[in-house]
Amino acid sequence: MTAAQPGSERRPMQRYLEHPRGGPTALRIVLGTQLRKLREESGVSTKAAADAIRGSHAKISRLELGRVGFKERDVADLLTLYGITDPDERADFIDLARQANAPGWWHQYSDILAPWFETHLGLEDAASVIRTYQNQFVPGLFQTEEYARAVTQLGNPRASAVEVERRVRLRITRQGILHREDPPRIWVVLDEAVLRRPIGGPGVMLAQLHRLIEVAQMPHVTLQIAPFSLGGVAAAGGPLTILRFLEPDLPDVVYLEQLTSALYLDKREDVDNYLSVMDRLCAEAERPVATLPFLVKMLDELGTQEG
Repeated sequence: MTAAQPGSERRPMQRYLEHPRGGPTALRIVLGTQLRKLREESGVSTKAAADAIRGSHAKISRLELGRVGFKERDVADLLTLYGITDPDERADFIDLARQANAPGWWHQYSDILAPWFETHLGLEDAASVIRTYQNQFVPGLFQTEEYARAVTQLGNPRASAVEVERRVRLRITRQGILHREDPPRIWVVLDEAVLRRPIGGPGVMLAQLHRLIEVAQMPHVTLQIAPFSLGGVAAAGGPLTILRFLEPDLPDVVYLEQLTSALYLDKREDVDNYLSVMDRLCAEAERPVATLPFLVKMLDELGTQEG
């Protein structure tokens, strides 16, 4: 039996370098997760790790959660502390740190993007499955330009016309994931209130209903309606999104957007609770085969009102 070369049995970063997916946000989480595993395996405390990179406990926590970029010097010092001496393995980590620090496509909109939403864009770009429940607006991935403009003006009443248009461009650019070669699986439950609320006026809603009919027929999209007849729904607290990833080192993430911030939950217990809520929503909502007839009926009703 041929002896393994030094480091060949490990090199956990090699597969990410050979088959990168998801952009810098996902890679930061992968790298942080691997560094945490190395620290725990080597029995190093967070304080000792922080001392090694001339930082604090909070800095180590942010690095291991993938919330910030990585300095190559910090990665090299941590690898030395954790006993990683194989040159090829160290090079893999450093290369991944460089890739994780690269700007995402959304960097060009950094002047209007809050840091908490940049994280969401990165995770959305990396996800293999996106499940969401919306009770106020059509999801950004499905919005028409006119609908997106109306929503943006509602949420940013003091924004200039130029800023509004940049925000609309950002939202439309996000929708590129629907048309790429490997699109994520998207499963959406819309509360009927979303369809009844005339955002932007009847003309805008007519176009938006046509758009929903179009996306509902995409093979990688499942769209369900939660009608008023249900009464209460499992996610009465508000909209929620759950993102799942192909990479084993990326846990499922629950995204809960608020007015000026967002919560990102990835602890197994939290994620399981929200997965249970989402499963109940999907079970309670109208079946996917009923979505197109529902939307066509609403289209006819709105058209009659317009006429």
